[in-house]
Amino acid sequence: MEIGIYTFVERTRDPETGRVPSPEERMKNLLEEIELADQVGLDVFGSGEHHRPEYVASSPPVVMAAAAARTKNIRLTSAVTVLSSDDPVRVFQQHATVDLISGGRAEIMAGRGSFIESFPLFGYDLHLYDELFEEKLDLLLKLRESERVTWSGKHRPPIDDLGVYPRPVQNPLPVWIAVGGTPQSAIRAGRLGLPMALAIIGGIPERFKVFAELHRKAAEEAGHPRPKLSINSHGFIAETSQEAADTAFIPLKTVMDQLGRERGWPPMTREQYEASRTLRGANFIGSPEQIVEKILYQHEIFQHDRFLIQLSVGTMPHKKVLKAIELLGTKVAPAVRKALGVAFR
Repeated sequence: MEIGIYTFVERTRDPETGRVPSPEERMKNLLEEIELADQVGLDVFGSGEHHRPEYVASSPPVVMAAAAARTKNIRLTSAVTVLSSDDPVRVFQQHATVDLISGGRAEIMAGRGSFIESFPLFGYDLHLYDELFEEKLDLLLKLRESERVTWSGKHRPPIDDLGVYPRPVQNPLPVWIAVGGTPQSAIRAGRLGLPMALAIIGGIPERFKVFAELHRKAAEEAGHPRPKLSINSHGFIAETSQEAADTAFIPLKTVMDQLGRERGWPPMTREQYEASRTLRGANFIGSPEQIVEKILYQHEIFQHDRFLIQLSVGTMPHKKVLKAIELLGTKVAPAVRKALGVAFR
């Protein structure tokens, strides 16, 4: 199993200092985090896309390119690219450039996005949310198939036998589909033979098993080999369970309560938070031993190929994030790989 980290490069109030880090400071810290993740042997680091004041990452490929020049082995992915409101040609070109800089370590994780700010920002109709994604995904996949492309659709000017450059090291450039909770999205990824990144950030993980089943069944019916599956979840790791719980609670509650005010759910209680940390809860917050147990428990359910943890749901103290990355790479990943019979690289 591949094990890694993803982030939206949050910039909320630091619970220890009481201040909001500057964008420059947060980006500096992020690059340190990615470097350390590479050094401790993690497999993947993902940077997401948001267009809100509490996040710095509006351009994942730029972050990935900076990280590519400072790392050696770790795969670098967007997490996610909001494809519905972007131009697939530029998405392909930017990630192909990262692939060249990194020596073949770039990936695209394409999704429809959980926020809507990019639609008015780039002049797209939110009512066409899914239609835009399906059409642009079709173009993105054609771009990676061949150097010269002929294509036409409803929402972008046609392309008539034009070359698209540069070409990446990897052929094809990996494209994952990010899925939050829509069965149709899982089926679409499977029908296209594409790997799926399934976000589980609430509820009981078992109820998401149907998404993995739909994904694999659709791939089989379309004649594709079994596609890869990633489980992406919120979490935090410290030497002890109590330290992890106390460190992560306020930052996570701050973010989730803000989303709740926007989307109509009540504030998170400590009791709900603690329930989410149990074996059957959604959040991976605890000691290394607890995280190992939970990854293996979910592997029995999903048989997934990759696990990504979002360590910073809200601003966490930077030194504690670095320690969490160290624990993930030196304690959690080796234990999981040993249990699953996979050699540690």
